[in-house]
Amino acid sequence: MTETLRHAATVVREALSRRDGAAVAVATGTAYLLAYLFALGDLVPRAGVGTGLVVARDPVGAALRRVGPFAFEAVALVDLWHVRLLFSPGNALVGSVLAALVGANLALSYLALTRPSACGPRATAGLVASVPALLSGTACCGPVILLALGVQASGVLLTVFAWLVPVGAATLAVTLVLVARRVDPVAWERAAR
Repeated sequence: MTETLRHAATVVREALSRRDGAAVAVATGTAYLLAYLFALGDLVPRAGVGTGLVVARDPVGAALRRVGPFAFEAVALVDLWHVRLLFSPGNALVGSVLAALVGANLALSYLALTRPSACGPRATAGLVASVPALLSGTACCGPVILLALGVQASGVLLTVFAWLVPVGAATLAVTLVLVARRVDPVAWERAAR
């Protein structure tokens, strides 16, 4: 098991050391983080909000206060012309971990597509693994939608929403290891020449 994890770390490091792999990881990771914060309601496009900053009276207390299974209270409200950000260190941390996993998965998938001789089949599974983690952003606004579905459906689906973040993270991590296991870094380097 440790050998598999070591191999996965080597393959991910190799993928991210390449300019194209790093560009894919950064672009998709950033896009994912923005989509995650948007789904949580922490990032909202607004016309003409100008610029401004409001910080909570007790930022440490607010940062540690949970408002959902994997959602935390905002410590600051940041207005930047056409965007309003409710900054929560907890949400930013969870989103960043998920975004890093998505970026690494898609960097490997991209390089598997461009260098197929170094990879086995199904090297693009990282695309599918990112869906549950992104859907976890609906955990905050899911109850509003579920009220329309009825009380019994709401109870079951709220339980599912609470598990989307850990399931998404675990799926992304497992997929990253499985995809990396199929990659031969030596063959990758030969294909690059």
